[in-house]
Amino acid sequence: MSRIQDLPEDDKPREKMARLGASALDNAELLALFIGSGTAEKNAIEIGREILQHFGSLNALGAAGLDELLTSPGIGPARASKLAAAFELGARLAREQVAQTPLDSPERIHEAFAPQLAWLGHEKLLIAMVDSRLRHTGTIQISSGTLNETSAHPREVLRPVMLRNAYGFALIHNHPSGDPSPSSADREFTKRLIKASEILQLRFVDHVIIGRQDGGRSPYFSFREAGLF
Repeated sequence: MSRIQDLPEDDKPREKMARLGASALDNAELLALFIGSGTAEKNAIEIGREILQHFGSLNALGAAGLDELLTSPGIGPARASKLAAAFELGARLAREQVAQTPLDSPERIHEAFAPQLAWLGHEKLLIAMVDSRLRHTGTIQISSGTLNETSAHPREVLRPVMLRNAYGFALIHNHPSGDPSPSSADREFTKRLIKASEILQLRFVDHVIIGRQDGGRSPYFSFREAGLF
């Protein structure tokens, strides 16, 4: 095994970061700093590479829960907790940054929510509430898992919007397949929500489905952009 302490000074992650900054490290080297020590067979950088290979991408790793992290070689409960905490801090930072940008286009909505939704293995439905300048004021999770009549009923979406006295909202959910094309159920639910929002005089900004880019396919679908409002 090649131990990190035996590597040339320029190749040691901690020393490299101190000299060049965190952006100079590749993903495996950054993971090695969280992992800390290696095993009898592999150093921390090699374990980091195995973790990335196991999940397929950094996005997929960031979307993994504790149970999923524990399926990766070289990760025990302590390391899984550290990685989950690191990605959660990143997600919270992203949410803080969302508040500084109006959610006035599907591109901005996708940019704000794709990091936490694009690689999930299950559907999640979120409401992003906005003020009269379309600035983000808070996010509520409506459901996690397969959407059904109960969790995706217009009243379940509009109730928290009204309780928080929000001016309006955007609806965001993901398709685990990566294809953001709306289903017939997505279309029908959006129509019902448009009518209910008009009655309650709430601004329905958009319904954006988060997917993943594949070839020429867009990584999201916007109902407003498609002229379905």
